[in-house]
Amino acid sequence: MHLTVFRNTKRADVDIESYAADSARMIALAEAQPGFIAYRRYSSADGEDLSLSEWETEADARAWARHPEHVAVQGKGRSAYYETYSVYSCPEPSIRTFERDKP
Repeated sequence: MHLTVFRNTKRADVDIESYAADSARMIALAEAQPGFIAYRRYSSADGEDLSLSEWETEADARAWARHPEHVAVQGKGRSAYYETYSVYSCPEPSIRTFERDKP
């Protein structure tokens, strides 16, 4: 498995409707890509967002990063949406799980 973590803060002047439309389109497009497993988004009280995407392989994640429509929206993100962002790429993450015994 490959995990990609996208951590960001939006610009103060972000067009939230345009951002939401582009975000929804990217999620739908990513879900249709080979190797896609899951996507989750979390927001903190201070305005920072964290998105996690899981992929079968690192090659699948890299192919998504290079998808032409995704590349175009990445550029829009830098010019119109994000104040800051960081991308963490985690090939073969160490995974530990816990599940409570149910009565």
